[in-house]
Amino acid sequence: MINILFAARPEQFELYEAPLRQGLAQRGIHARVTPHCAPAEVDYIVYAPNNTLQDFTPYTRCKAVLSLWAGVEKIVDNASLTQPLCRMVDSGLRQGMVEWVVGHTLRYHLGMDQHIVNPDHIWREIHPPLAQDRPITILGLGALGQACAAALTALKFPVSGWSRRAKKIDGLTCHHGPSGLQAALQSAEILILLLPDTPQTEHVINTQTLAQMPRGAVIINPGRGPLIDDHALLAALEQKHISAACLDVFRMEPLPQDHPYWHLPNVTVTPHIASGTRPATAAEVLVENIGRGESGAPFLHLVDRTAGY
Repeated sequence: MINILFAARPEQFELYEAPLRQGLAQRGIHARVTPHCAPAEVDYIVYAPNNTLQDFTPYTRCKAVLSLWAGVEKIVDNASLTQPLCRMVDSGLRQGMVEWVVGHTLRYHLGMDQHIVNPDHIWREIHPPLAQDRPITILGLGALGQACAAALTALKFPVSGWSRRAKKIDGLTCHHGPSGLQAALQSAEILILLLPDTPQTEHVINTQTLAQMPRGAVIINPGRGPLIDDHALLAALEQKHISAACLDVFRMEPLPQDHPYWHLPNVTVTPHIASGTRPATAAEVLVENIGRGESGAPFLHLVDRTAGY
């Protein structure tokens, strides 16, 4: 009998219990999925970083910690975590992010806001450029960044990407490192942020990097709130160097009602809904990794903590 500890909120267990049990049964894996189990008897931990479990030392039998979140920055540096750690990258989360990013990119590219909100009934006969003439940059080339880049490239947008370490991706102009960041920003008429929240990425968008972007550029952030220096972005919006921003994530959530972002007509606030883990598709990934752990095959989406997150 395999013991799977579900270390997440009770309401999440209610959503995941049935698809997990069904998926395990279909794979022929005899397992118990439970929110309560003696640490020494746990074989796998399904984990949400907002859970109270912080000390992994007693889980001596545990073969892997399987995150329910794509972002693992809240657990990756936990010194007591010696077990393999796998991030969540499921088809539902990936597709949801692609749809949200492409939707808002097209919104700004086509100038939809001026027609949707037009109380003065002004006839603006302005034709937007074609996609091929609108350069886009994505900061963060993980699974979600690459999926968004592929979708935008398919629409004929010229897409550049940036990551901390060098990457080579077909059909994508890739930059990396501090020197590559300036090159990535200089052409970004629309900038999409999909970096993780780490000490190295905090305030990657600041007074200096904003100044490197073309005047009138747009920022779309479905990644992490701390990627942006809010004071710097507010100043750039006021000066109209940045024409608009669509922000889904924030340093404090829910975003306080008196925050300036709520009151600027050129800022759209969405309540951390760009994408989410879907129990049905996420359960498939969890079951696959448990099956791999039992067979000795490599885990999917294993986090390499030696290389830095």
